[in-house]
Amino acid sequence: MTNSLTFASQDQRYMAEAIKLAYKGLYTTDPNPRVGCVIVSNESSDEGLVVGRGWHVKAGEGHAEVNALRDAGSLAEGATAYVTLEPCSHTGKTPPCVDALIAAKVKRVVAAMQDPNPLVAGNGFQTLRDAGINVECGVLQAEAEAINPGFIKRMRTGYPLVRVKLAMSVDGRTAMASGESQWITGGAARQDVQRLRARSSAIVTGSGTVNYDNPSLTVRSEEFGLAEQQPLRVVVDSDGDISLDSKLLQLPGKTIIAMASNKALDESEIKLDRVEFKSFPSSAGFVASGRVDLKLLLSWLAAQGCNEVLVEAGATLAGAFVSQELVDELWVYMAPKLLGSNARPLLGLPFDTMAQQIPMKVSDIRVIGDDIRLIYQLESSLRPRG
Repeated sequence: MTNSLTFASQDQRYMAEAIKLAYKGLYTTDPNPRVGCVIVSNESSDEGLVVGRGWHVKAGEGHAEVNALRDAGSLAEGATAYVTLEPCSHTGKTPPCVDALIAAKVKRVVAAMQDPNPLVAGNGFQTLRDAGINVECGVLQAEAEAINPGFIKRMRTGYPLVRVKLAMSVDGRTAMASGESQWITGGAARQDVQRLRARSSAIVTGSGTVNYDNPSLTVRSEEFGLAEQQPLRVVVDSDGDISLDSKLLQLPGKTIIAMASNKALDESEIKLDRVEFKSFPSSAGFVASGRVDLKLLLSWLAAQGCNEVLVEAGATLAGAFVSQELVDELWVYMAPKLLGSNARPLLGLPFDTMAQQIPMKVSDIRVIGDDIRLIYQLESSLRPRG
């Protein structure tokens, strides 16, 4: 029988299916990466036959390879496993996936990319090769990397991926001079923000936004398969002036109050079970004295396993993230409205010269309801640890 597909195109086809499976874990795998796996047998067809499918659903539960092997059963023997990320070789909350692949007697493993986790980083491939399994890597690598931008950045740099979400009028204004802002964008855009929140490990805002707007910063979890899980909420409160009656401090899920000093608030007077106060004092240098060190905060969030961080804040805090080169992406929702020159600007960036401008690249533009969503990439975000 003659193959109707070339060997390379078969690999791409099955890897594309594995990538599609990986996206099923978009909202639920944190802090683990989203991974998909397809097991293909060549026994009955030169083009291959899918005998097993799986994806990583939730941290602490079976990885994609294990779920796909369970689906394939005995048909996995002699088959090819297509997986979007190098199979793990270390024991975490679950046993190594390489052991399961070896035990199942697969003949070949095709991975989209090497795992950036230093605990794996090529060790999984080597373990499989040592067991006599043919290993190949790099099929649809760019597409696979797009599934886990935060995990990859955290592993390579020690910092999470940072997105800043902003809603503005056509004339670049976010609120009236009084602070009135609800609602600039329409319902479809706000639903899109729900999806953005749902994939985020943490949501960061400022005490000024909390005190004035009293937001919840929650995700309608039942829509995203999160059960009661919510992104970690973080309030940057350098001056210790957050209102303790704020709605988000009373909601399920954990809230971190990020302070510039341990003395900014008297914790002895605060009895909120789901609230934790953390100090991130600024040191001499780029950050003004007495303000929360945002870089230190992001490093701490990464250490907690946060892959993707969403900043939903006013112009001052959002501008501070941008000016300190801590932002990877700006998500700007532009409403077909004019708020006028007295309204508040998009970002607090008091530039005086063209030389101070911050270049960006547009990565996506689309219409959502009556609004336009623009995604910009900033190339000045934190570099890998040296």
